[in-house]
Amino acid sequence: MSQLTILNEIEQLPADALFGIKQRYGQDDRATKVDLGIGAYRDNTGKPWLLPAVRAAEQKIHSDVATYNHEYLPITGLPALTKGAAQVLFGEELVNEHSDRIVTVQSISGTGALHIAAKFLSKFFSSKKIYLSDPTWANHKAIFEAQGLTTTTYPYWNAATKSLRFQEFLHAIETAPEGSVFVLHACAHNPTGLDPTEEQWTELIDAIAKYDHIALFDSAYQGFASGSLSKDAYAVRLGMKKLALASPILVCQSFAKNVGMYGERVGCFHIVLPNQSEETTAVVKPAVQSQLAKIVRSEVSNPPAYGAKIVGTILADDVLTNQWYTDMITMSSRIQTMRVSLRNALINLKTPGTWDHIVEQCGMFSFTGLSPEMVKRLEEEHAVYMVGSGRASIAGLNEGNVEYVANAIDEVVRHYLTQSKL
Repeated sequence: MSQLTILNEIEQLPADALFGIKQRYGQDDRATKVDLGIGAYRDNTGKPWLLPAVRAAEQKIHSDVATYNHEYLPITGLPALTKGAAQVLFGEELVNEHSDRIVTVQSISGTGALHIAAKFLSKFFSSKKIYLSDPTWANHKAIFEAQGLTTTTYPYWNAATKSLRFQEFLHAIETAPEGSVFVLHACAHNPTGLDPTEEQWTELIDAIAKYDHIALFDSAYQGFASGSLSKDAYAVRLGMKKLALASPILVCQSFAKNVGMYGERVGCFHIVLPNQSEETTAVVKPAVQSQLAKIVRSEVSNPPAYGAKIVGTILADDVLTNQWYTDMITMSSRIQTMRVSLRNALINLKTPGTWDHIVEQCGMFSFTGLSPEMVKRLEEEHAVYMVGSGRASIAGLNEGNVEYVANAIDEVVRHYLTQSKL
């Protein structure tokens, strides 16, 4: 087969669904349009918000003319970022207690961390099946399968009751082949916004430990979900205490949402090694770190510096860290207020169905329960854009559009109820 034939037979893939929504939204000239698709925080005027902690960090970085530069970072990342990121994720006490077992490298945000995880698993645990929640973030499946790994799903969302299929989730852990990899959303599950309770997390993690599975936590929203870093890290820290006694745990960490570093792509990938003798750990840790460094070096050479310096500066400066805590509360509380406003508006409209799940979920997204047909009508008739699954980015709501969105949802729901009765 000639090169020309090969080129001519390359299949054109469909556009990314999420960014397709963004493109259609951008081309829509209706003044009432509302973007509930893209997962990015917006303020109460619908504009991107530059965190005050980020502004202050940038000023501090630029003012230090003696050290400000654009030189390469170490292959494994900016030390101020990797050290601070581990402490944010695991907590200072656990880091101090288990520092000899934590391996951290900087990544291209959370997606890059997942990619490093997939590369590492494909090299050393290629026979392990990767279990993803049903549903999950669409890119999860693509990232793991691109590395030749086999994915499957575990039950998560009950569409009828808009609740967690907890017992079925637990059963999947108990019946999976021993040593399987379970990808767990650390908090603010994407796309449902529905998390296990702390009691449920305990049962789930105990079962993962019992069957010697590997837990891979995707931590994309720490501090952004509830406003509390420690509360949103509950599952990860519990996993570190219980799972790393016998098996490694992998954590993919993003600063896109909680520091607003969407386009700067700041993240870290962590491996917590199993609890072994000091002699064994002293050999295993540098070996694992060298393998992760090889992955980074062969793909991006060195991680990007600017966003890493911003986040590293925030994490290393107590004043900026405290400002960041305030910023996270600002974002998470505004989103929660919008959840309540949307739920209350739908109740006041007497929109058919139940809507309490909107306030019972957390984080940026809500799995509204709207069907793909309803979502399509929302876009076509009302210029309200969201993902076809019914996932809405609550961050796109504000005081100026929440009533409009509620009325649009009400019309769509009633329209399809009428249609179904004809």
